[in-house]
Amino acid sequence: MGAFDDITKKATDFIEENKDKISDALNSEQAEEISDKVLDGASDLAKKVVPEEHHDKVDGARDAADGAIGTEK
Repeated sequence: MGAFDDITKKATDFIEENKDKISDALNSEQAEEISDKVLDGASDLAKKVVPEEHHDKVDGARDAADGAIGTEK
């Protein structure tokens, strides 16, 4: 367990030391573009599986997720 604890500590320290850079990267225009592509793909896939009357719910979920990721709020 010691090695796992060491890795966890190093990861925690890294995140703490770089939280501003990480936040900037997650809220960048590039992150927005990537997240839009992923969310669009997931939405399209879901619409192929669920009945058409639920497509509005899929779009709503996609939009809610998009608002939480990237630069568009």
